[in-house]
Amino acid sequence: MSNKVRIGVFIPNGAQSLDTACADVLGVMSKEYLSAMPPPLRLSHVVELAPRVDMAYITTPSQGGDIRLTSGMVLRATHDYTDAEVAPGRLDVVIVPGPDPSSEFDEGALEWLRRQFATPGVDVLSICTGIFVCGAAGILDGRVASGPRGLQDVIRARFPKVRLAGDRYRWVRDGNLWSSGGVTNGNDLMAAYARASSKHWPPSIVEMCLMLTDVGDRGQVYGQRQGVFTAMFGWQLLKSWVASFFCSAGGKDKAA
Repeated sequence: MSNKVRIGVFIPNGAQSLDTACADVLGVMSKEYLSAMPPPLRLSHVVELAPRVDMAYITTPSQGGDIRLTSGMVLRATHDYTDAEVAPGRLDVVIVPGPDPSSEFDEGALEWLRRQFATPGVDVLSICTGIFVCGAAGILDGRVASGPRGLQDVIRARFPKVRLAGDRYRWVRDGNLWSSGGVTNGNDLMAAYARASSKHWPPSIVEMCLMLTDVGDRGQVYGQRQGVFTAMFGWQLLKSWVASFFCSAGGKDKAA
């Protein structure tokens, strides 16, 4: 059992705020967090059982210290990928939150991710469109992966060597690569990863902290078939188009 879990949240080029926040599911499972809880959660044997969890927020040297997330949030980076403290062999887990899918990535950043992935004992956890970072780094080739349900065709076209399963699964694991579907499916992935990682966390700590954060109850398989999902999404697009037409017509009437 680990005394310390070293986690790097890798954001080379911005990310979705909700994708990034799922890292806190693992951060809660820490000696630091539980030590700050009121009794009875701060019982000495509970705190003693939990590992320390070190979180590093890693970006590219060109990005600078402030990482821009969606909804106007700004995250202060603790490291860039050239820092020795986050070199391959210094982390246990690398979380990759989802950026804008059209982003282009620093080759040095992609090489850093490839080396992390190839390091024995390191798990890479891709959240939502983080699959585009992983694909650009070449670590999806021949692997089963998830990714957002609505972008399966885009992912398949860009990375034809990946074996996509995101039309059915919220998250999947293939060796040391874990990947999730869209946005808050990252919480489901974190819960599944913690439950499978007895080398890092005792099961009792995992389940107690999942109860505290109220995640981990949704199944791995989507309850709604892909065809139904696509049809419902298309229906909402149609309704939005109709609404925009009436809004536009209303604006013209007021102008007249």
